[in-house]
Amino acid sequence: MKNISRQIAGELGVNPEQVAAAIALLDEGATVPFIARYRKERTNGLDDTQLRQLETRLSYLRELEERRGQILENIAKQGSLTPALEKELQQAETKTRLEDLYLPFRPKRRTKAQIAREAGLEPLAEDLLENPDHHPEATAAAYVDLNKGVSDTQSALDGARQILMERFSEDASLVGRLRDYLWENGILKSTLIEGKMREAAKYSDYFEYAEAIAKIPSHRALAMFRGRTEGFLRLDLEVADEAGGAGVCELMIAQRMGIKNQGRAADEWLMKTVAWSWKIKIFTHLESELKIRLRETAEAEAIRVFGSNIRDLLLAAPAGNLTILGLDPGLRTGVKVAIVDDTGKVVETTTIYPHAPKRQWDQSIEALAQLSARHRVALVSIGNGTASRETDKLVAELIRRHPELKLRKVVTSEAGASVYSASELASSELAELDVSLRGAVSIARRVQDPLAELVKIDPKAIGVGQYQHDVNQTHLARALDSVVEDCVNRVGVDLNTASTALLSRVSGISQVQAQNIVGYREEFGLFRNRGALLKVPRVGAKSYEQAAGFLRVVGGDNPLDASAVHPEAYPVVERIIAFAGRPVSAVVGDIGYLKRLKPSDFTDERFGVPTVADIILELEKPGRDPRGEFKTASFQEGIEKISDLSPDMILEGTVTNVTNFGAFVDIGVHQDGLVHISSMSEKFVKDPRDIVKAGDLVKVKVMDIDLVRHRIALSMRLDDISDQQQSKGLRNQPGKKAAKSFHRSSESRESKSQGALAEALKGALKKV
Repeated sequence: MKNISRQIAGELGVNPEQVAAAIALLDEGATVPFIARYRKERTNGLDDTQLRQLETRLSYLRELEERRGQILENIAKQGSLTPALEKELQQAETKTRLEDLYLPFRPKRRTKAQIAREAGLEPLAEDLLENPDHHPEATAAAYVDLNKGVSDTQSALDGARQILMERFSEDASLVGRLRDYLWENGILKSTLIEGKMREAAKYSDYFEYAEAIAKIPSHRALAMFRGRTEGFLRLDLEVADEAGGAGVCELMIAQRMGIKNQGRAADEWLMKTVAWSWKIKIFTHLESELKIRLRETAEAEAIRVFGSNIRDLLLAAPAGNLTILGLDPGLRTGVKVAIVDDTGKVVETTTIYPHAPKRQWDQSIEALAQLSARHRVALVSIGNGTASRETDKLVAELIRRHPELKLRKVVTSEAGASVYSASELASSELAELDVSLRGAVSIARRVQDPLAELVKIDPKAIGVGQYQHDVNQTHLARALDSVVEDCVNRVGVDLNTASTALLSRVSGISQVQAQNIVGYREEFGLFRNRGALLKVPRVGAKSYEQAAGFLRVVGGDNPLDASAVHPEAYPVVERIIAFAGRPVSAVVGDIGYLKRLKPSDFTDERFGVPTVADIILELEKPGRDPRGEFKTASFQEGIEKISDLSPDMILEGTVTNVTNFGAFVDIGVHQDGLVHISSMSEKFVKDPRDIVKAGDLVKVKVMDIDLVRHRIALSMRLDDISDQQQSKGLRNQPGKKAAKSFHRSSESRESKSQGALAEALKGALKKV
C-alpha cells in the first residue's frame, strides 16, 4: 500500500513529515483554521489552502484504500488473485484504474459472452485469435451442437466474437490507453434537437458547436449539459476515422491483441471483431464515462469559482460601527425602511411610498430626513432589486435637500435577503418584525458587516456562481462551508455580539454550542473573558482549544482576549512583557519596540519562532481586521434602465460576480453587464480574478447593448472602440482596439478543433 503521507506530500510539494503531522491533527479533531493558525510548529507552516487540499486528497485516498481492500478480498474469494494482479491492484493510483482492473471479476448479469462460454465456444475464440491461418467457418463447424444452442457455424462464430469482444473491453491497460487517447483527441459536438429552435433560443451558441473535449471551459460545458437536460441539445463525442476505415482506436485494440490484417483466413473476421468491440462495447462505455468526467471537471471548476466569489463577498470591507438606514425598494408595495444602530440592533422600521401608484415623493424624503436626524444615520444602504434606481434617485434628492445630515449612500446586493427574511433564523432574531421588513434589516446589516450578515444565508442563495444549480449540491455545500469557515476564523468573532449563525462557523463550535453560548450570554450577561466560555453547557476543553483564539472579548478582564493570541500562548506574552519591564497596556501597540524584538528570544519547547512571530505581530495591532477599506460606487444620474445606455458611455460600477470568462458589473440598470476576459486588460489575462474580485469598484465602457437578450457588453479598456464607432469609420485609427464579441464563430471553432485533431491522429497512427 502506497504511503498516503508521501503521496500527498509529493502532490503539494511539501515534506511527508508536514503532511503526517497535519493528518494526525485532523484525526484528533482539529479544524483547518486552527491548524493553520495555531499549529505551525507541528506542520512547519502549512497554510489553510494547502490544508484544504490535503484534507480533500486524504479523503479521496482513504476511500481508494478502502475500495482497494474490498476488491482484493472479492477477487481472492473467487480464487483468481494472482501475484501479478495483486501487484497491479496495489499500484493503482486512481479509482478509475482500480475499477478497470476489477472489471473482469466484477459480478455481472449473464452476458452473451458468458452464454457462449457455457456453450463451449471459448476454445474456438482462442483458436481463431492465436491461429489466424485457420478458416473461421471450417473451424467453427466442429462446435455446432444443437443441445448447447449452437445451431450452425454462424452461431458458433457469433458466440466466439462475443467472448473476444468482452475480453478486449475488459483489458485494463487497453481501456486506459483508449480513455487517455479519447480525452486528448476527442471532439464533443453539440447540435440542436430538431423542432426545438424557438424554445432553445438561449442556447443558440451551441446549435452547431464542436470543441476538443479536454479544452472545453467549465461554463461552456455546463451550459451544454443544461441544454441537454432540458431536451434542447444533443451531445456526441466524435473521433476522426482514418487509415482506410480502421480508426486509430481500432488499431490500438488490434495492436494490443496481436491482430494484423495480412490477408490470412481469419484476419478479416478478427478485424471485424475489433471494430465491433470498439463501436459497440468500448466506445459507448468511454463516451459516457468521458462526458461524466467533463461534467465533474466543469463542476469542480464552477464550485471553485463560486467559492472564490463567496470568499470575496464575505471578506468585503465593512462600513463598521455606523448607524445605517436600509431600504428594500418596491413600487406598489412601497419601500421598506429599517434603521440599525452601530451594534446592528434594529431601532426603527417603517414603509414609504415614493413611487407609483401613490407617488408620495416629498413626504417620503421628509420621512427619511426625520428618521436620519433622529437616529444620526451615517449611511443609506439601498437594495439593488426592483425600483432600486428610482429609490437611489430618491436618496440622492434627500442628500441634496438635507446636506446637514451628511449622509452617504450605497447600492447593495440584496441577493439572498428574501431567503433570510423567511428563514427560521430571521424569525427568531426579528420575531417582532413582519417578513417584508426583515429584508431591509439585512440590506442595512450586510453593509455594516458583510461577514456577520451573509453567514446567515445559505451561500448558494447569494448568487455569485456560474451554473451553481447544475453542480453536485453536496460537493458545493461542502466546499462553500469550508470557505465560510475559513473567512469567519480569519476575521475573528466578537463573543459578546455574534449571532448564533456566526458563532456556529467558528472553529470547534457546533450549532448547539453556538445556541448555548447565546443563551448563556442572555442569562448571565456579557462574557468578561474567554475562560468563561468553559462554563457554557456542552463547551468542553477540546472545543475551547479550537475556538478560543478566534473569539474576541473587547473591554474585558484581559486585553489579550481582544486579540488573536490564543490563551494557551499567554505565557509567551508574559515573557515579552517581563522583558520589556512595562505593563501590557504600554507594550501593546508600540510598533517600534515590538519590531525590534527577536522571536527566537521568547521560544520554548512548545512555542517556536512562527508562533512567537505571530504573537508579536498581533501585539502591534491587536484584533486587526484583515478586510480592506469601505468604498462606495456612484451610478450616473439619468441611467436607470438598459434602454438608457448607449455605446461608448463610461460608467462606474461594482463587480458582482467573477467567472472564468469574465466579470459581471452592476452599472445601475437592473441588468449586470459583462466584461469579457479579453476586454479586462491590455495584457493577456489567464484568470479574471487576477484583475478584479467581487465587490471591486471599476470604470467600464459600454461596448454593445442587446435589448432582446438583455445583454450588455462592457470593457475595462477605456480606449476600446465600440461597433458603433467602427461603423463611423474609426476602425483603423491608430492606438484603437475593437472590443471582442461575446462569442467566437462556432464554425471557426469547429474547424480549428478538427484540424488539430487530424494532426494528432496522424501522429498517433505513426506510433501505432
